[in-house]
Amino acid sequence: MPFQKIQPEKLSASVVRQIEQLILRGILSPGERLPPERDLADRLGVSRPSLRDAIATLQDKGLLAARAGSGIFIADVLGSAFSPALIELFATHDEAVFDYLSFRRDMEGLAAERAARFGSDADLALIQTIFDKMVAAGDPSLSDEAASLDAQFHSAIMDASHNVIMLHMMRSMFDLLHQGVFYNRRIMFGQHITYDTLLGQHRDINAALQARNSAAARTAVETHLDYVKQALADHQKAEANAAVAQLRLQHEAEKG
Repeated sequence: MPFQKIQPEKLSASVVRQIEQLILRGILSPGERLPPERDLADRLGVSRPSLRDAIATLQDKGLLAARAGSGIFIADVLGSAFSPALIELFATHDEAVFDYLSFRRDMEGLAAERAARFGSDADLALIQTIFDKMVAAGDPSLSDEAASLDAQFHSAIMDASHNVIMLHMMRSMFDLLHQGVFYNRRIMFGQHITYDTLLGQHRDINAALQARNSAAARTAVETHLDYVKQALADHQKAEANAAVAQLRLQHEAEKG
């Protein structure tokens, strides 16, 4: 018979599995510091030697990183999604900008649809909380906090979709957006997106999610990102027109 005796699992292995699950589900984020060793061991109900074994295993796997004098942190696991050379290509070619927005439209539309269906009450409450903070923060072209909350709102929808592959893939994409790889959000918001329109679109997304209307949630996200894409195209066209006008002005001055 193909049965074997059950072997008791080492406590350190249980700790490894729990921390892995927290990273996988996006609950622990890259760069987040773990509690001090004594505190974490107490929370997990294990000895400090067992915790040290688990941390060493997770460091070997590249999931945790030690910083001298600072503690243990979740490793920057998102950094491996794109090579530096590819990121440089993204930053220097307009084609990547519009492909990025098209990709976000498809993925976030699906995520919103899933969030309305599978998101827990706590997921939706978090999305509502972030939206309320967005309203209070005001225009994202004038406030770093408001611009950050905009990204948090979209990330929370991804989290509420409860698909870990989608979650990590899109967090990596948002990380590039924070770095300004695809476009400067503050400049674009300030020039070609009306704050009232932007807030209204987020209100529509939130309302559809809170009502658990999956079709409306997807449509609202797609409408929003179509608007952002058009706004970016308008911005780029305006910059090109301004450059041509400057050449004309310069040429006219040289003639005089």
